[in-house]
Amino acid sequence: MERTFDERLSVSLTLTIAGKAHEIIAGSIKRFSLELWSWGLEGEVEFLLTDNSAQGGKEKDALLADFIKPDLVEVSLEVKAVLAETSARPSHTALTVKGLVTEKTLVEEVVPTASGATVILHRRYGIRFLDAARVLWRQHFPCALYTSKTLKDVLEEHKGDKISLAYDWDAGLGTSHSLIFVGLDPQRGASFYDWVLWYVHGHMGVWTYDYAAHGYKFAAAKDSSGTPLKLVEENLQGLEVLLPEVIRHDVTVLNATAESPQTQPVTQKQAVAGIRQDVLLCTPISDEVQARVDLETARLKWRGPEMELVWRSFPEKTFTPGALVKLPDNAAWSAAGLAAGEPLRIRSLHVSGEVSDEQGQEEVYNDPSALFSFRMSTRLERKDDPHVDLPAWQPPAYPRYVEGFIVSEQGADKDETWQAYTDSKTSLDGYKVKIPLFADQIIPAPFNPNLLPGHFYFPAYKGERVLVALGFQNAWIKRFLDWRTGARMPQDGQGVQLLVGKTPENGTALKHFYTDDKPVFLMQRTNAKDTQKIQLDEGTLLIQVKEEQS
Repeated sequence: MERTFDERLSVSLTLTIAGKAHEIIAGSIKRFSLELWSWGLEGEVEFLLTDNSAQGGKEKDALLADFIKPDLVEVSLEVKAVLAETSARPSHTALTVKGLVTEKTLVEEVVPTASGATVILHRRYGIRFLDAARVLWRQHFPCALYTSKTLKDVLEEHKGDKISLAYDWDAGLGTSHSLIFVGLDPQRGASFYDWVLWYVHGHMGVWTYDYAAHGYKFAAAKDSSGTPLKLVEENLQGLEVLLPEVIRHDVTVLNATAESPQTQPVTQKQAVAGIRQDVLLCTPISDEVQARVDLETARLKWRGPEMELVWRSFPEKTFTPGALVKLPDNAAWSAAGLAAGEPLRIRSLHVSGEVSDEQGQEEVYNDPSALFSFRMSTRLERKDDPHVDLPAWQPPAYPRYVEGFIVSEQGADKDETWQAYTDSKTSLDGYKVKIPLFADQIIPAPFNPNLLPGHFYFPAYKGERVLVALGFQNAWIKRFLDWRTGARMPQDGQGVQLLVGKTPENGTALKHFYTDDKPVFLMQRTNAKDTQKIQLDEGTLLIQVKEEQS
């Protein structure tokens, strides 16, 4: 549906490299393209610079030396209509976008001289740029553990100098958590950018790019504030109504705990009978089940109609995704299924311009405006449409594994005691595990038999080295990694033993080993100097109570 028109535009480009700004105006720009979404942007620009200084001319290319450096390039592109203003029209405003360059191209155009040599007269530059988070966070793969922190604290630590964040989502980002783990592996592909989008999508949040502040905002709902801008009919070419695919499934939330299994259906009227998506949980905490039911209920909202609006000229008063607008008040612009004058939200915007060879011959080099072959379209949605538009993302891979030490505050420091800590919110018992890699932070883990049958009650002891599986907001003991002090026996005797008690000097041991290839069973209680033992040897039963001498 998109069509091309000739349009005179004022276009200016500023490239900032290592703190130095290079300005390029419309007369030098040969092509530009912008894709603006509610969540970010993408753009391309090609421009021509003249350098005739080697031939004694006055034009010198000051960009070249900085352009070929590997330094970060910041972009500011401004597009503005060039029309005669009248008192009935609003003041001109510019569409201004900023980003970071990801790709650069350079073509040197040479011309022959009278002597038969060739000289460089023009350089055609090209850049591709994206919004800052997509550039930087897609290369960011941190592995970091946080305790007693909020998601907002985590985001603030990782935003860096080039990313600006604003927050209006206290329920999603303002709650303190006992554990937050950001464990991103470059080999698995999910970056910090993916991690952020995964969290926003999983908790029904809103992630938007603020084109005025050139930053990002986290919110609990879409912004519906502000007075809608009334679009001018003379700027418009056509309108197409798009009807997105409707959700045809129900959802069932399953909780697979053996003692209290649950099956909770979540239905919606547009579902086809028998078509469902099952969500499988396994948690003893009923609030977690209900939270997932609430989440799936909120997700089962089908999208309303959308409108693709094509423009014949660039508007005098510009707008960006997220802005509210109204279509002209006549039947020609009344979209099917929409009430007349209904406020609409800009979901995305595409604008591009290219100077053809014929147009270029009419232009004056370095003019502040130029005649472009112009295309522009916008995607509109209803103001109250709950659908949140996000770019493609992939979920992070959990768990990741680290080593830790069991914590117990029972007894003296040397005592190998165990301790169960009761969570005040859930009333569930748990271990505490110290993680040396992450500044000795202490995290909770479930207090359960682990891999042992339930009739063995052998809790992990203080200082025991364990392998810990770290999820996003939970952790569990995967396995035990070392023998207790004094537990290991000589290989020659093929001995095995069971140690219980606080220390080797204050506890009980059951041992089985071989002497002269004959089995020996020993049970010994020790309390400092006081020892009692029962030993079964070949033809011998020894029962002994003894106080060892100093």
